Amino acid sequence: MWLGACTSTIGTWMQILAQSWLVYQLSNSSVYLGLDAFFAQIPIFLFSMFGGVFADRKSRRFLLLMSQVIQMSCAFLLAALDATHVVRVWHIWCLSFTVGLAQSFGGPAYSALIPTLVDKSDLQNAIALNSIQFNLARVVGPALGGIALAKLGASWCFGLNGVSYIAVIATLLMIRPHFVPEKTTESVLQSMRQGIRFVRHREGMIGLMVLAFFATLLSFPLITFLPVMARDVFHGGSNTFTLFLCLSGVGSITGALVVAGARAQVGQGRRSLLFMILLGLLMTVFGISRNLAVSTLMVFGAGAALMIVFALNSSLVQLYVQDAMRGRVMSVYNVAFRGGMPLGSVISGLLIKQTSVPVIMAGNGLLLVALALYFLLIQRRVAKL
Repeated sequence: MWLGACTSTIGTWMQILAQSWLVYQLSNSSVYLGLDAFFAQIPIFLFSMFGGVFADRKSRRFLLLMSQVIQMSCAFLLAALDATHVVRVWHIWCLSFTVGLAQSFGGPAYSALIPTLVDKSDLQNAIALNSIQFNLARVVGPALGGIALAKLGASWCFGLNGVSYIAVIATLLMIRPHFVPEKTTESVLQSMRQGIRFVRHREGMIGLMVLAFFATLLSFPLITFLPVMARDVFHGGSNTFTLFLCLSGVGSITGALVVAGARAQVGQGRRSLLFMILLGLLMTVFGISRNLAVSTLMVFGAGAALMIVFALNSSLVQLYVQDAMRGRVMSVYNVAFRGGMPLGSVISGLLIKQTSVPVIMAGNGLLLVALALYFLLIQRRVAKL
């Protein structure tokens, strides 16, 4: 499963790099770039809770297979549109929305499936290992994507991404999960309410959801607007953008290895908040820096801190939920986690148009520090986990 997911994610990051650069080339607008991220993430915000209900009553492997097939089809279609020189920004937006819709059902199924492949004592390491494959792909994918974009064109990045889905589809057909959801006569809304009720009554769970939303709202623009930083601040091309994206991925792998190496099951909430403060400070320095070497170092550090925060928070949620509720609870978490991404991209994109990308980067970093300090010193339920 790890190998298949890693191969597919490499292809996805090749497409992310090429697609971001293509949107910015076609539109020359940070707002359009933010809107592309918005259309990719908003279906996850709107439909993930439905996906979570189905992940607790249907075969999680089947839901994932359907999600991968839809995403593969979208990648091949975008490759064809670009290769025939008829692609428009609205085409990309529509395909981004379709991919997001598929992920809104595949995401909860994937989050619920991973813990059923390992023992509970290995859960934190499994989540960290999954983060490593994702962020290893963030390094390899943009590196390969940058070469393919420069030498072959964007359509090759999209086509290779389509081919990469074959690997994850093959491994999904091979695995045998330990847990299969039982059939139920409950309505979808009843099942959804059960998941929400669980989140409301579990100590610290609401705080984790709030943190997931605001942390992604403030930190995700760091990745979304790297093309703007590369071109408008450092006056570079796709190579500078690729450098930033790869270093962010290397940092994330480093952060995931730190989480995987930590065996302690207590104090995770406090550690997450401390690393969130570090993340905010690194983003602030990245925003005000005009030195490429310093900025690349900040991107690396921010990638590590970001991954530590998200991996610790995700493992905390997974530790406090049983298999029968896992799809619904993780869908609520994904709504919060992924919901901050499109809103953060659009809000930051509009503010960048009024001010500048360095100002927004630094401002988001300072707000992230303030958020972490609030949960660390005032609302301390998460800090006690």
